[in-house]
Amino acid sequence: MDHQFISHLAHRDHPIAAPVSGAMVTRLLRRARLPEGARILDLGCGEGAWTLRALALYEDATADGVDISAEALKAAEWNAEMQGLWERIRLHQRPAADFPVAERYDLVLCVGATHAFGGLGPTVEHVRRYLRPNGLALIGEGFWEREPTSEALTRLDTESSKYLDLPGTVAAAESAGFDTVYAYTSDRAEWDDYEWSWTGTLLRWANENPGPDSDAARTAALEHRARWLHGYRGILGFVTLLLQRTG
Repeated sequence: MDHQFISHLAHRDHPIAAPVSGAMVTRLLRRARLPEGARILDLGCGEGAWTLRALALYEDATADGVDISAEALKAAEWNAEMQGLWERIRLHQRPAADFPVAERYDLVLCVGATHAFGGLGPTVEHVRRYLRPNGLALIGEGFWEREPTSEALTRLDTESSKYLDLPGTVAAAESAGFDTVYAYTSDRAEWDDYEWSWTGTLLRWANENPGPDSDAARTAALEHRARWLHGYRGILGFVTLLLQRTG
């Protein structure tokens, strides 16, 4: 069972692939106040939760969604059809970093997918190229709520330089020519809901689908839960920045 399929299963009960509630997704998208006929680009769109919510809020907007996961895009296509939004979205299976800059957008999203570009700095530089003057970006990124412990770093298999603190994260995002016009920091309840959904959905699937794949799903769930509960819970935060291009 490959990583993409495990991720698809794990997000079945929490299709927003980040520790952000549905109500806050709506609030952030409303705060964008997109113009009539807006064009939206979602880099690392997953199952399309953010993009489809934006299209529902802005009834004359159209969007492109980009992701490498065939399973996630299949789910995004089904969701778009069920919501009557299919004619307003185009889905592209390819690495987000390779999506061509063929037009300019009013809003570019990259929430929980900065790894596709090699981190926050390269992400904001890349995203800026797609935006019209004064265009907006919604970037979701991890940050250190407090100094990471050695156990947290070991369980995350990373170094402390992987993330910055919140002021450093804001500064890094703005360094590519942006102003932060709004932001939302996920709370502990949102983190817990996300992590319990991720691990619990996989365990339930493993119980209901016995076989070799169920063993892989159970192992992934328990390893992830251990990293969270014994490692980064209360240490790793998540912020969604609403950025406006300057110049």
